[in-house]
Amino acid sequence: MLNFDFQNPTRIVFGQGSIAKLDKLVPEAARVLILSGGGSAARNGTLDEVRTALGKRSLFEFAGVEPNPAYETLLGAVELARREQVDFLLAVGGGSVIDGTKFVAGAIPLAGDPWEILTSGGKAIKEALPFGTVLTLPATGSEMNNGSVITRKATQDKLPFSSRHVFPQFSLLDPTRTFSLPARQVANGIVDAFVHVVEQYVTYPADAKVQDRFAEGLLLTLIETGPQTLIRPDDYAARANLMWTATMALNGLIAAGVPQDWATHLIGHELTALYGLDHARTLAIVLPAMLHVRREAKREKLLQYAERVWGIASGNEAERIDTAIARTREFFEGLGIKTRLVDYGLGPEVIEAVIARLQAHGMVALGERREITPEVVRAVLQGAL
Repeated sequence: MLNFDFQNPTRIVFGQGSIAKLDKLVPEAARVLILSGGGSAARNGTLDEVRTALGKRSLFEFAGVEPNPAYETLLGAVELARREQVDFLLAVGGGSVIDGTKFVAGAIPLAGDPWEILTSGGKAIKEALPFGTVLTLPATGSEMNNGSVITRKATQDKLPFSSRHVFPQFSLLDPTRTFSLPARQVANGIVDAFVHVVEQYVTYPADAKVQDRFAEGLLLTLIETGPQTLIRPDDYAARANLMWTATMALNGLIAAGVPQDWATHLIGHELTALYGLDHARTLAIVLPAMLHVRREAKREKLLQYAERVWGIASGNEAERIDTAIARTREFFEGLGIKTRLVDYGLGPEVIEAVIARLQAHGMVALGERREITPEVVRAVLQGAL
């Protein structure tokens, strides 16, 4: 196993009724800016519950943070927070709202151009406003990590950043807040969490038995529980297990001491920025093709994935790998998420456009061994047609 230093300062409060605990978690004298998304948190009563819990604190609100949060939109939140001298942020929503809040937290005290947060990968952040989250959509794990991805619509740039200054102070996870989510968003969340785990697990052996078994347990939970959440939206146990799995999939724990890939995500980001596809759907398109193209480099872990996750133990190595990739595709399709570019009205024109954007962003040596060049990306996207 590789050496590692795992740190995560986020406090998790999990379970029905957890929103009421905001009164104990947010400073009494705080001037709070609540950030939210497209309106579901207002419609299902979550925002009212948040306002009640915050009591007589000075509250300001910024709604309309998009899926794939836009830099241009978030600048409005930064301006509002500065004008009202806000000193605490609260994200109420899914990963996009939380990602956006991380950007706002870092941008408010920043003296320079806020875009430097993205172009520096987060290095421009030297301090940030404290913030907490009320999670309403399990998917990204943003509620317990220090990473974010922001899109600049004007230039079609979708860039990640991270900083030790933008860990949430706390995150409240109430599975009942997810009961009213549209099936499309729930399915997206399942796929997003699944691919998060695969990007940290299907790489190459690092003698990390605990991390491997942990990752396998998360994948098996998603395979078992994911479809149940779509069939029975108000099944508390299923939603609770999905919510906790998605959090654990990207809080840094299963990544500790093991190699990580992330090429599927970075290619997917470009597809979203260029063509507006849901993030999870880009992952469902890219991952099966990536595993096929990289089958030799990932051979040992693919065989382990086949046996331990999908129960594939018979046949020669090539057959087992083929079957594991096919089962992965079938799992995504079974959730209602298509896995081919053509399913979204896209064709070969995508290939060079995505490669050009990756090159513009300096992403020309991706993957756990930095072997995924533009030529490999070309093969992956051809396989995803």
